[in-house]
Amino acid sequence: MSGRQRRVLVVDDEPTIAASVAARLRAEGFGVDIAHDGPSAVESVRADPPDLVVLDVMLPGYDGLEVCRRIQADRPVPVLMLTARDAETDLLVGLGVGADDYMTKPFSPRELAARVHALFRRIDRMTEPGATGTPVRLGDLEIDPAQRRVSRAGEPAHLTPIEFDLLSHLAARPRDVHAREVLLEQVWGWAAGTTTRTVDSHVKALRRKLGADLIRTVHGVGYALEVRG
Repeated sequence: MSGRQRRVLVVDDEPTIAASVAARLRAEGFGVDIAHDGPSAVESVRADPPDLVVLDVMLPGYDGLEVCRRIQADRPVPVLMLTARDAETDLLVGLGVGADDYMTKPFSPRELAARVHALFRRIDRMTEPGATGTPVRLGDLEIDPAQRRVSRAGEPAHLTPIEFDLLSHLAARPRDVHAREVLLEQVWGWAAGTTTRTVDSHVKALRRKLGADLIRTVHGVGYALEVRG
């Protein structure tokens, strides 16, 4: 990655939260713009695309899920979604419309900044020379690292960047059990001690897109990729 300053768009209708997040991200070296409603967020992304969007779910105009749909339809951009509602359905819908990660309010600006750094590290890994690889076929599952495409039984599936990385990590050692904490560290780049619910939600999203039988839950430990066919 060049020395260009990375830009983050913070979208939140609560001015104090938006200002606090923006101040922390600026202190971390990012350029930051702020939008307070859905329409202005979409317009800002279209007029001057940022490198990442921090997006609240509850917004006036139209909500963060609709904002995410619209900006991802124009040009894929990493999205960290913020939600005050801890309902699993809300989180899964957010992941389904193209969000890469989520945080539940209340959160600390320090933790949010750490998540943003982790997202950018993952983006850098995706674009590094040698980051591509030969296609992987496991039963009826096909993974093409070079084009970052996935299909099952010949049917393509649209995965977010983090979903692809998680699936590829599981597929590198099929049938082996991967602990949630290890997945957080190796796929997300997070330190130990953070919540593992993010892993659970992304696994549910993968099951919804690729089939409920693809990933086996090992209760109290983690997940394993099943190979069939």
